[in-house]
Amino acid sequence: MNIQKIALGLALTTAASIAIAKPVTYTIDPTHTATVFQWDHFGFSTPSGNFSNIQGQIVMDNAKPANSSVQVRIPLSSINTNVKALDEHLQGADFFDAAKYPHITFKSTKVQAVSKNKYKITGDLTIKNVTKPVVLDAVLNKQGEHGMLKVPAIGFNATTSFKRSDFGVGAYVPNVGDKITVNITTEATVPAKK
Repeated sequence: MNIQKIALGLALTTAASIAIAKPVTYTIDPTHTATVFQWDHFGFSTPSGNFSNIQGQIVMDNAKPANSSVQVRIPLSSINTNVKALDEHLQGADFFDAAKYPHITFKSTKVQAVSKNKYKITGDLTIKNVTKPVVLDAVLNKQGEHGMLKVPAIGFNATTSFKRSDFGVGAYVPNVGDKITVNITTEATVPAKK
């Protein structure tokens, strides 16, 4: 093997390493993404609701996780507690006032790798035009080629909690719990080139 072939091999290996290390932007798949939230109801039960049709992007930098980011937009019209009257009440002025503030947004400000597949994602949560920092404890489930779509894909589970009264959604506190616990699951893919 001559020197030129060795040099070419090294160049290709370096190029491949750079390509792998490059940050990848994934688009959240709303059909495989859900945000489930829970609260205490007079100490008797822990009801839950779900948001769907969630839009956003995940930027993943495997080489430098601190360069990663998350941006999410949640439509309040998608709220579902399996009780229609409660859905309508939550969208009303007592709670989210969805007619005036139709979306919840989250935008990361810091991503910290805790271990091989665990991350702390700090970001700005905006509800009713009030923005406060929250921290998501995230677990990377899988990253690789999607089995059906044959495109790069990534999937996470994450949890967080916060006081709803901090965002102007404090109706009926303390009888109805102030602390909201949120469980998130998401898949995101790199759209296929057309």
